[in-house]
Amino acid sequence: MASTSDIRKGLCIRYNHDIFKIIEFLHVKPGKGPAFVRTKLKSVTTGKVIDNTFSAGHKIEDVRVETRSYQYLYPEGDTFHFMNTDDYNQISLQKDALDAPELLKEGEVVTIIFNTEDNMPLSVEMPASVILEVTHTEPGVKGNTATNATKPATVETGARINVPLFINEGDKIKIDTEKGAYMERAKE
Repeated sequence: MASTSDIRKGLCIRYNHDIFKIIEFLHVKPGKGPAFVRTKLKSVTTGKVIDNTFSAGHKIEDVRVETRSYQYLYPEGDTFHFMNTDDYNQISLQKDALDAPELLKEGEVVTIIFNTEDNMPLSVEMPASVILEVTHTEPGVKGNTATNATKPATVETGARINVPLFINEGDKIKIDTEKGAYMERAKE
């Protein structure tokens, strides 16, 4: 058993007969009344995100997890196939187990979290950023750069990202996988 002081991003807990992963948390100490922890929990079985507030000192049941590196191989409908980089065993997961499946490129190495009790995969953690090539975007209008203007672009995985006007087709860009947003032009 853990308490609210052990809450951190990525911690897996058992709550309401399901396993949830903490994706956001905030310790709040109001001027009047007891402290509490405001959390955003994502179900690892359904992918549903809920908000919950735990009072300070509340006991939570943490789930013992293990992380392993897997390489993404290929998609097959809503099923994604991965290979363990250590022993070359393959597993397949449903699309809802991934946070940003539209940013996953074949050959990308991800971290998969497993429940140590039954060795079931719980969720897939993407790298913090990925580098993808822009396959289609409209040309930028010259002189329209006074503000922070953006335009839509399609990357090699099929995802649509808003990029600055100076990005052209064929450019490689760095994308934040958590927000699905443009970060910078990739240095080659």
